[in-house]
Formats: sequence, structure tokens, C-alpha cells
Amino acid sequence: MSTNYDADVIVIGAGLAGVTAARELSARGKKVIVLEARDRLGGRLYTEQRFGKYLELGGNWMHWTQPHVWSEVTRYGLEADRLARAEETYWFANGELQKGDLPGFMDLIDPGMEALVGASGKLLPRPDLIASDEDFAAADQLTLQQALDALDLSDDERQANEAAWVGHCNGPLDQVGFSAAIRWTAATSGAWKVMHEASSVYRLKDGNDQLVKSIAADIKGEVRLNAPVTAIEHDDQGVSVALENGSTLRARKVILTAPLNILHELDITPPLSEAKRQASQAGTASQGVKLWIRVKGPIKPFFAYSTKDHPLSVVRTEFVGEDDAVLVSFGADASRIDVTSVEEVSKALQVWRDDLEVLEIAAHDWNADPHAKETWLIHRPGAYSQSQAELQRPEGHLHLAGADIANLWAGFFDGAIESGLRVSREVAQALDEN
Repeated sequence: MSTNYDADVIVIGAGLAGVTAARELSARGKKVIVLEARDRLGGRLYTEQRFGKYLELGGNWMHWTQPHVWSEVTRYGLEADRLARAEETYWFANGELQKGDLPGFMDLIDPGMEALVGASGKLLPRPDLIASDEDFAAADQLTLQQALDALDLSDDERQANEAAWVGHCNGPLDQVGFSAAIRWTAATSGAWKVMHEASSVYRLKDGNDQLVKSIAADIKGEVRLNAPVTAIEHDDQGVSVALENGSTLRARKVILTAPLNILHELDITPPLSEAKRQASQAGTASQGVKLWIRVKGPIKPFFAYSTKDHPLSVVRTEFVGEDDAVLVSFGADASRIDVTSVEEVSKALQVWRDDLEVLEIAAHDWNADPHAKETWLIHRPGAYSQSQAELQRPEGHLHLAGADIANLWAGFFDGAIESGLRVSREVAQALDEN
């Protein structure tokens, strides 16, 4: 391989991890080229103006308990905002629809939540580090459904807790690792209500894409959109990256930020380790759907939980207008509902209420997106213990980064930034030593 380098570092992917790593490396004087297959920045952070609003078709929420992302919000002077406050809440108990308020629902699920994740801060006292505790490793072997089933809960408590966790995990609970619930709650020192707020309330007022655009604007180097990579070849001298347009770029180092589910599909020579490929082939447990729904108004803002078995498990009001409202909803299995069908979506909403007239719907199929093939990172049972450390280990001059392999808030904006910071530091140090 030629040592005539086009850059010190090529970053593949212009999501939050990629642009963060590129910004940090270019600030250290490294020549950086960022290659992004899409025609936009952000990766799974995807803001579009729809229904007259900034809709987050990808990642949605952030919080001041997430240190890396909140530092960036502060750095760039971005304004955070919250969703509409629910005035009504719906849920199911013993198969019957209940109506009350959100504090009442939170009180209902509190005993189950405390029994399930109240000790997460002890199981994982340093969620910013890779876990090595034997008790955590044992818990990691369980599915979240198994962990819930082991609790002494009434049927209505169990049903409500299941619905809440389906919303968080975006996948079937019998495929989701219990470690997902432990890690999320450990990130807020075992306080599940803080975790619940941190993962579902605050967003950027003018669109979350303002964050990735702000970081990218500080990159002292090239950012190429519409630049799909077709092959990566690395050896002792560096890395060669082939692009779809037929060109080839060479660099001393490459940072690859592809989501976990597509890593094994990439043409990499020599190939990634067997453990990395197996982790990718097994895939994440997240296989659900996120759907935006504009309904005729006026309506009172509401929050609604069904069960893990309904097409939409969680629906709530995000924006309220005089003549309409915009709801955001989640389901555990994207195959259960056609998110392009107003008729199907209307039927799904009737689980809670039959007075909502659906005007428009919007969604992005992340499971079919060739550059993602997953929503947000949720490990399967045992996957964290088997692969977390290995996925963070570089292979020669090839380094991996991304929200999927972060420690503290994996799957969130915060995790992507954390990973980008960590890997950029590792790469810069390695370059300085050689």
C-alpha cells in the first residue's frame, strides 16, 4: 500500500460520533476527511420539517444528566425545549383501559421499576466504564422479560411496566437484554424516574440537527456527502478506502462509525475479528418503529401506554396547536404496522381512543435503511459481556466509534459524542507516537 497519504485520518460516517472525532482531530492539527454516504449530516440523528414542525425522525431526546451532549449544547449556545405536558394518561390494567394522570401511572409502575432496576447503581457503579462485575455479568444473561417475570407484581403492574419498557427498548422484551435496563438506570445512579425523564422529554427547539451541524462547522477539513465507501483495506502502513465513484483515498488511520448491524456486511480487508463479526451478525434487539402522527385538534395533551403486544405501545402528544396536534409513537416490532397507512395508524390509536382524526403520518424505516438496519442500540442477552470491550478494540489502523459501542449512554446522542471523543484521543495519541 502506498504511503502517499491523502489525510492523516479518514472518518467514515458523519453522524455525531464521526463529526465529533473529526472536529477533535482537526483541532489537534491532523488532516481529516469525512466521508458520508447520505446526502445529509447526522446519521440516525435525522431532523425534517414536516407538519410545520421540526420532526425528529431519528434520535429525539437529550438531558443535562447526559454530560457529553449537554456540554455540546452549552458550547454552541443551543436552546433545549420540552414536549407538551400531558394532561391525561391512558394505560391498561387487567385488560381494561384506564384513564388518569401521568403521576398516577408513574406511581403504578414505581414498585416494579424499583424492584427491577433500583439496584442498578450497585450492579454498575461506574457505567462510564466497561462492566466487569460478576453480578452484572449474570444479570446480562437474562432477557428483560425474564427479569420482569421473576418479580412479584400484580397483572396490572406487570402489564404497565412491560409497556413502559417496550417504549424504551423499541424491541420485543423476550429478545432485549436485561442489561439494557440496568445500564440506562445506572447512568442516573439508579434513579429510574430521572432515567425516564432523561430519555424522553427534552430536545433542541430548532431541531436536533442543529447540534450535528454546529459540530461539523468546526471541522478543519473536508466533509464529503454522497460519498459511499465500498471497501476498506488496511495493513501496517495505513488504510486504503475505496469509494463508490471509483476513487481511492489513503490515510494513516481510519475511524469507522457504522452501526453495529451493518459492520459484518462491509468489505474490510483483512476482515474484522470473528467476535466483532459475530456481534454484528447477531444484531441488536431494537427492531421497532417510531411514528409521527398529526391529528385534528384541539385536543388535550395526553400520554398513553398499551401493552407489549399492541402495534403501538406508547403514544404521546409532542406538539399542540389550536387546530391540530402532533403525536409521537413507538412500537416494538416494525412489521406489525404499516407506517404509510393512515387507516392502520388510525386503527392502532383506537386502542386508547376513537375520537382522533389522523391527518398525516411520517416515519423513517431504520430497519430497512441500508446505512443503519437498526433503530437505537439495545443489546440482546449476553451481547454486552461478549462484545463491548472487543468492539472498542482497534484493529491495526482501523478504529470503531459510534453510539452503539459507547459506555455511559449507549444508543443516545451522548454515547455517540462520548465514543467520538474517546476514539479521537486514541487516534491522535497513536499518530503522535509514530
